[in-house]
Amino acid sequence: MPQDGRHRRTGEVELQTEELRIEQKRFYFNLKENSRGRFMKIAEVSGGRSTIIIPASGWREFRDMLSTFIPEEEGGE
Repeated sequence: MPQDGRHRRTGEVELQTEELRIEQKRFYFNLKENSRGRFMKIAEVSGGRSTIIIPASGWREFRDMLSTFIPEEEGGE
């Protein structure tokens, strides 16, 4: 990787990475930036790999939509 942290082929810079494990699945949250702006790449790994990419302009809308699926108070599972 070049000195400035950019990936040579894609021109992406990785700004932050977090991993979340839930049951047998692993989720990777990568905050990246390229010439078109910042974006979040979310990958699920469990046997295969599925990935979605959300541009910064859609983060709030994505969060708001996701929150409609989560109850205010979870009374147990």
